[in-house]
Amino acid sequence: MQLEAKSADEVLKRLRRAHGQIAGVISMIEAGRDCEEVVTQLAAASRALDRAGFKIIACGLRQCADGSRELRETSEAQLEHLFLSLA
Repeated sequence: MQLEAKSADEVLKRLRRAHGQIAGVISMIEAGRDCEEVVTQLAAASRALDRAGFKIIACGLRQCADGSRELRETSEAQLEHLFLSLA
């Protein structure tokens, strides 16, 4: 599966956001910031990663609906594994 340019841009934007948030978490821990603040920032990074993964899966399913041979050959178990890996 190959992401279209618009979808790839959206995924990269989310991944860059997560990258920045993770760097922020590291800095917060090194600075001895409050646990609640650290966990809040970590949860935001986790959501950004989840959204990037869901976008990739959604693109794959759309390609499947459009007749992509690669995804038609993807088994139900493989698709289920992709979804569960993000759950």
